Amino acid sequence: MPLQQTRVDVFEEIFLVFLGLGTLVGVVVVSYVLYNAYKYRDDGEPKDDESLPTLGELPTGGKGGKKLFLSFGISAVIVISLVIWTYGMLLYVEDPQDEFDEEPAEIEVTGDGFAWYFEYANGVEEIGTMRVPADKPIAIQTTSGDVWHTFGIPDLRVKSDAIPGEYDETWFMAEETGEHEIKCFELCGKGHTAMTGTVQVMEEEAFNEWLNSQLTLEVEVVDQNETPVTEGYEMTLEHTENDQYEEDLVHTYTAEDFDENGTISLDHEDLQQGGEYNVTITFEDGQYETIEKTINIDGPSSETFTAGSANESDNGNGTNESGHGGDGE
Repeated sequence: MPLQQTRVDVFEEIFLVFLGLGTLVGVVVVSYVLYNAYKYRDDGEPKDDESLPTLGELPTGGKGGKKLFLSFGISAVIVISLVIWTYGMLLYVEDPQDEFDEEPAEIEVTGDGFAWYFEYANGVEEIGTMRVPADKPIAIQTTSGDVWHTFGIPDLRVKSDAIPGEYDETWFMAEETGEHEIKCFELCGKGHTAMTGTVQVMEEEAFNEWLNSQLTLEVEVVDQNETPVTEGYEMTLEHTENDQYEEDLVHTYTAEDFDENGTISLDHEDLQQGGEYNVTITFEDGQYETIEKTINIDGPSSETFTAGSANESDNGNGTNESGHGGDGE
């Protein structure tokens, strides 16, 4: 069953219903006041109308208060019905899981240092810009690394507390491509007004291409003279949290998998999941020291490992040139 309404749809419907009823009540009340003002206006002539109140006497008529009780009864029914309907709509906003016809894309949002950090389910991380596919539910978890923040996307009617040590869950869905501003709605310090970001809504195909392009790793193995090492070694990549995933995130490559420049390029199909990896490179015949290092893959990354002589203490851990790539669109 497809998602029937987005958050924007729900809050706009609530607003329009309240606006319509408020306008109707206002028109009725103002009309009744004007009617009575005209009916009982003072034109300087005596009135024989028995329904006119007499000074010092209780008013008569009104059919024993039936009109009063009827008006109160109708008002009570309208108000109670409105409360129940609104509560049901807000429950839908809080937990529409049964309405999703597909698994929502998951993003963890962290507010820290007057900036927003976004981590996707595959381990890719971004700062300041959250890219999402259009017309697909997005489930977010918000937290904070320093003080209390409130993550909000006004255009999409999203607001979620970001509290240190806690996770608040919410969702949204953007039906059209475009950009929306992210703001912090909790006074959090002198950089509060600058704590903004952007939601970039992309076509699903373009989003998937971008997300896959972020999970890449280029590894180069050279000797101390910066000459490519092209034979006689094996490299193993093992995710530091391998036991937490269903798939086996241990990958082994031999020198034959590297090109003539001692380089191998891995993409999302090879890595499957971003995060921290333990890298181990062992060399045959003890020609070089074994290289062991932990690297973090949270975007397009490159690593150069320098093989040190087995006779030297330097194990050649290499240089880390990891970093986020561009838009990748």
